[in-house]
Amino acid sequence: METSSLINWKTFKSRLLAKPELTLQFQYADGKWVDASYHITEIKQAPIVSVDCGGVVNSWTEIVVQLWEPEALDQERAMTVGKALSIIDIVEKRLPLNPNAVVKIEFGNSQFDTRQMYPRDFLKRDDNLIVDLQPDFTQCKAISRGGSCGTNNKGEECCTPTEKPVVQLKMLAVAEASCKPGSGCC
Repeated sequence: METSSLINWKTFKSRLLAKPELTLQFQYADGKWVDASYHITEIKQAPIVSVDCGGVVNSWTEIVVQLWEPEALDQERAMTVGKALSIIDIVEKRLPLNPNAVVKIEFGNSQFDTRQMYPRDFLKRDDNLIVDLQPDFTQCKAISRGGSCGTNNKGEECCTPTEKPVVQLKMLAVAEASCKPGSGCC
């Protein structure tokens, strides 16, 4: 997994530690914000082991911070960065988190299907620390490393659409006498 531009846990946490007095906000799309009454419901650490289409084993760790909007939105209840850090502290006392793990924020509501997003940037605006999120993405690791897929040794071929054969349909003539009542055809 190409992680050079993705934010790891150590960086994520250090950005929070630098601004504990600010209100923590999340922007999940242009002009779309997680409601200020959100909760951090859990923090998951997920070790990933995969085999890509080129037959190469890949492994990395993700830390997923799950946000939840309650049905009864309470605009007066905005979480501070310090409160988020206290939740992180509770988690880290029970589960040591990998500082090099890629961070994802998991969120969804009635207008936005639940998905995992990457923190793209941290913005300070007034009394807010805004975590600007970008959608998760898929990739072909074999192509990105310039390798081949599987045993065909032909590069991109396994990851590009293959041409499907065209099937021709032909009308079959059925003799009129074959499906008359009592003929035994049905």
